[in-house]
Amino acid sequence: MSLSLVQSRALLGLQAPAVTVEVHLANGLPSFTLVGLADVEVKEARERVRSALQNTGLEFPHNKRITVNLAPADLPKDSGRFDLPIALGILAASGQIDGSRLAGHEFAGELSLSGELRPVRGALAASLAQRHAGAGHALVLPPGSAEEAALVPDATVYRARHLLDVVRRFAPPGTPAAEDEDGDGWTAVRARAALAEGRYADLADVKGQAGAKRALEIAAAGGHALLLSGPPGSGKSMLAQRFAGLLPPLTVDEALQTAAVASLGGGFALDRWGQRPTRSPHHTASAVALVGGGSPPRPGEISLAHHGVLFLDELPEFPRQALESLREPLETGQITIARAAQRAEFPARFQLIAAMNPCPCGFLGSSQRACRCTPDQVARYQGKLSGPLLERIDLHVDVPALPQQELLQAPPGEGSAAVRARVVAARGRALARQGQPNHALQGQAIDRCVLLDAAAAQFLQTAAARLGWSARSTHRVLKVARTVADLAASEATLQAHVAEAIQYRRMAQH
Repeated sequence: MSLSLVQSRALLGLQAPAVTVEVHLANGLPSFTLVGLADVEVKEARERVRSALQNTGLEFPHNKRITVNLAPADLPKDSGRFDLPIALGILAASGQIDGSRLAGHEFAGELSLSGELRPVRGALAASLAQRHAGAGHALVLPPGSAEEAALVPDATVYRARHLLDVVRRFAPPGTPAAEDEDGDGWTAVRARAALAEGRYADLADVKGQAGAKRALEIAAAGGHALLLSGPPGSGKSMLAQRFAGLLPPLTVDEALQTAAVASLGGGFALDRWGQRPTRSPHHTASAVALVGGGSPPRPGEISLAHHGVLFLDELPEFPRQALESLREPLETGQITIARAAQRAEFPARFQLIAAMNPCPCGFLGSSQRACRCTPDQVARYQGKLSGPLLERIDLHVDVPALPQQELLQAPPGEGSAAVRARVVAARGRALARQGQPNHALQGQAIDRCVLLDAAAAQFLQTAAARLGWSARSTHRVLKVARTVADLAASEATLQAHVAEAIQYRRMAQH
């Protein structure tokens, strides 16, 4: 048969739409034409496929007019993921393998010139898309990609190391290729039974800083954003790097979403399966690096930190445009990358932990060293952060420098495991009450779930009027107070809980 169909999948954001690779061999002037809105990497598959077939001893139809169509034609295709399905389509159209046996399988993989299969991006996204579509197809992927795709429960995944491993599987019965077996080249890959326990740095490494540690616990329990301010060397980065270890363990669905985004960025590793990510971009990062973009669209740091932590050190040193681009994702938990030719959506439900110095020299208000900045320099430095962005950060905490005696002689602090136990209990109360963490409460759900008593309501009203808060600031204080109440196992939000929440809000005022 001179026409063959092979199933594969493209990548469009976190989606993996199905693609049918159609190969037709016809008489005429020998040529190899590839159509279907293919990017440069896909068009280069012609040379990789030609060399791979020749170097593995298979026949390349030099005397035929070869037409390869990647359908649907209006869907952009990129990367070398279509090398394997194109090669199989040519082999099926030329009768070297049984094209009817390819049905029920989806293929993806980049070919080397010798026929070895190389990993591709987005294998986990393809496996998730197939599960959501209910296709029930088996996935055939290279080493590395196959183990990644098999993380999806109930997925049928096969690993092939070489083009010949796939050819042997689908060659017509009775042919030499079908009878030639070669070790574990073709292997069914089984999913992992459970999530591995995450490995995080321990909070006990940080001495002192009781106030900052309390703020970390509240932020972890309620999902709130946190800003740490203090002089250089006071421990802001140490605290932020240990924050992920305070968060509850990921569920399987959350781990799959996190791993799928990491796979799109090409940075997923199986040894980090089930571990919450912590992303720490340098302060020279652009807005595109933070929120994502490019052509085709790639996830940015906020999406790579999905269900994890985004740590922005030296916050005022980031470009203004980059920081302002965080405002909408902090509210919605997702980012839409819109371009003239295409549109992609990425999840971005991250927890923001930011750190900054109080002034350019870093020692404003420090007892260790005198500040040498003028008031105008301090105002310009702090003015780099806009009011709308600071409003969206629920907790603002001073991290003072520790005296040398306390630093050297203080015993180790409370470990991450004990704090995480309290965080898990508080989150459990919030989920049982409202089905979502406190930071996600919106509209009428705030009034219904905060359960503010009369004295606390009056206290908050007075504070909001004196400090000139906006409605957003007032609601965010309510949500932080609800988290403090959950940590105290209190059914109602009391005045003491509101008072503590207000203390974390005062630094946001200008």
